[in-house]
Amino acid sequence: MLIEGKWHDKWQPVEKSDSVGRFIRPTSTVRHWITPDGRPGPTGRGGFEARAGRYHLYVALICPWASRTLIARSLMGLTDMISVSVVNPILTEQGWAFADFPGATEDALFGFHYLHQVYSKHDPGFTGQVTVPVLWDKQQNCMVNNESADILRMLGSSFQHLVKDEQPVLYPKQHADEIDALNKRTYQLLNNGVYRAGFAQSQEAYEEAYNDVFSILDELEERLDKQDFLITDHLTETDIRVFVTLVRFDVAYHGLFKCNRQRIVDYKNLWAYTKRIYAIPGVAETVNLEHIKHGYYHLKTLNPLGIVPAGPTISFD
Repeated sequence: MLIEGKWHDKWQPVEKSDSVGRFIRPTSTVRHWITPDGRPGPTGRGGFEARAGRYHLYVALICPWASRTLIARSLMGLTDMISVSVVNPILTEQGWAFADFPGATEDALFGFHYLHQVYSKHDPGFTGQVTVPVLWDKQQNCMVNNESADILRMLGSSFQHLVKDEQPVLYPKQHADEIDALNKRTYQLLNNGVYRAGFAQSQEAYEEAYNDVFSILDELEERLDKQDFLITDHLTETDIRVFVTLVRFDVAYHGLFKCNRQRIVDYKNLWAYTKRIYAIPGVAETVNLEHIKHGYYHLKTLNPLGIVPAGPTISFD
């Protein structure tokens, strides 16, 4: 992590756990918002107006949180408006690094070797975890936001006046309460649930998370028996948030994270749903199974020898 702008110690996937051994995810710390006119958003300060070419996104293709933002960028027609840098999937002792794995890129803005240098560029005295995604303002030369839920929401709404009318509405106002409620449940039980299982520090913490994961998967399977998407008749941000976990599940969470009661391909409705979203133009290119497998299976805490499994073979046809 960074302490007063300097990198300290080796990167560790579990920085905090509670007295029972439950994994505690660090809280995102930079929470400004891009808005259509630059006025302040729900958190942070104002001054970040939605404009083509002004913003840059740092992502990891292994990371479900970062992939949320990539999908929104693609579906909203923002690929020519917001540039991207992709870090390596394999974390180094200094955290996320650039340009040493097929599909990764160099740091397009500063030519840095490590993402923590971007954080120190934003704030020379920054103290905290160095995470993806990061949304950067090239005009003010600072970080806008490093919370994926915020970035997903703003990419789905703040740039709408700059794109074509046929782009999807990811956060329809008439479904806002239902979206917020289901987002909260799926985050705790599924998105973060698999990490709570994989990084549990006790049997009790693991079994609690394991049961949460499969309780919500069973619930979503039943929900999808009557509809194609989770909220309404078209894709919303809730579907994006769930999809990024489902598409990684059989490759990483089922084996490495011990979420092994069932695979997603064993669920009739969830697997059809995963393939349905994958087939939406613009989604498939955000999914890189090699980055996902190599990134997760090189976590030394869980897989000390770094042996990457040959399978499973996943077909989205």
